[in-house]
Amino acid sequence: MRALVAIVLVASTAAADPLPSGALGLVTGGTGGTGADAKRIGFGYTFGFQAAWQPMTTDRRWGWALRWATMFGNLYGGNAAKVVPALRTVQMDLTGGLRVRPWASRNRYLTLRGGVEALRTNEPLPPANHRSFVGGITEVGLDQYL
Repeated sequence: MRALVAIVLVASTAAADPLPSGALGLVTGGTGGTGADAKRIGFGYTFGFQAAWQPMTTDRRWGWALRWATMFGNLYGGNAAKVVPALRTVQMDLTGGLRVRPWASRNRYLTLRGGVEALRTNEPLPPANHRSFVGGITEVGLDQYL
């Protein structure tokens, strides 16, 4: 009987495995403009690095996150790239948002973030003909732990 009581007490105080609160990782994906910017900059790919703070345990379905990313991109098919075939970009962003796990896997999370971004291009973008921009950003992504 004492063994059964001890097992019940130990089992009731067990905690979920913590995910790493901090993360460093590689980021890649597709990118493109929206609205009038879609024709100006075209569509392409980005790759880069991120550092994130996202405290969460595996038994929770959602949690918050802060993230800093630096990304390099090549965009094709837009009319802004006049000198070289690809419009090259460097972007740095600081975002905050939610991590959600809508499925059973504890290794994959959907991320929804918003924040501020600095963007620099290799050629001036119309209509203002500037190469540097600062503004708001929204992101939807997928975090996969290997």
